[in-house]
Amino acid sequence: MRAAGDDRQDDRPAGVAVRRARRPARVGVTIEDVAAAAGVSRQTVTRAMNDMEGISVATKTRVLAAAKELNYRPSRFGRGLARAAHDTLGLVVSDLANPYYPEFAAATVRYAGELGWNVVLVDTLHAQDDLRVLADLARQVDAVIGYLGSRERWADALSGMTVVAVDPAPDGLLPGTHAVRLDPRAALREAAAHLAATGVRTAVVLDGGRRAVSERGRLIAAALRARGVEVGFAQAGDQDVEAARAATRGLIARGLPDAVFAWNDILAVGALSTLTEHGVSVPGDVRLAGIDGLSLGTFVTPQLTTLAVDMHEVARQAVDLAVEALRSPPGPAPQTRRVEHVFVPRGSA
Repeated sequence: MRAAGDDRQDDRPAGVAVRRARRPARVGVTIEDVAAAAGVSRQTVTRAMNDMEGISVATKTRVLAAAKELNYRPSRFGRGLARAAHDTLGLVVSDLANPYYPEFAAATVRYAGELGWNVVLVDTLHAQDDLRVLADLARQVDAVIGYLGSRERWADALSGMTVVAVDPAPDGLLPGTHAVRLDPRAALREAAAHLAATGVRTAVVLDGGRRAVSERGRLIAAALRARGVEVGFAQAGDQDVEAARAATRGLIARGLPDAVFAWNDILAVGALSTLTEHGVSVPGDVRLAGIDGLSLGTFVTPQLTTLAVDMHEVARQAVDLAVEALRSPPGPAPQTRRVEHVFVPRGSA
């Protein structure tokens, strides 16, 4: 049975080949493209995509196959179903137990709210099926921003969506994906100059890489070496306090350097507590620095020297990129924006 008002031949068996426009998958495919590829009307595509009555199972199967082939995702804007007060962003973080992500999420929700946008938050680390969670999120929102991880983990689930990845790995983006990159290089040079001026000649990078030296670890080491500091590495194997404590105990057993530069503030706090427990004076015996500028760094003694990132600026850039992409013509060219860290010297170094 054909939908009322649809005079096209749209009841072919599901096995019949779909007439597809041979084009690469792209962002911005329209409902008309899907209708043409499946050989049906716009109304039939709408019924199929929204699981409405009035079309056969064979037609629905063919329309969904064409939509998948073209990476089509219905636009709430295009359907006229969204008003400014109800536009919705999906926010992805990888671990809400990590203090970094609640601070980033709070900044994002606050700024999005100022623009009249709602935010749906998901934590992929603690989800039983992170791919299903992302696919469910994509059906609820107009765009997705946040810490997405490896592109292989989200490419299918978010196919056709407007996506803004925050601080992705060098190979963590798909064509057409926007990005906000965090840039610690200038702040690292300032921190390295500060440490060298205080007499630091040897340093260990307490790295958060799980197997090999991370990109951030390499940047820290390069900045220190440029100031004549001899650099070694201690792999924490993870990015939490307990991993830092275990790695720091190993450092104490082997002999401490003049300074420890941690991959993030959480590792730095774990190192600080372990050094203190073993009677090591910070900064008297060893100087200590971290990265991210989390508020927890001001709650320890001595307060933590860090490279701070402005969470509100990161949130603003990410949300603005998503909103601008949605308001632009289909398939806007991907954009990358940068937010630089700022060196914040405190008591630990």
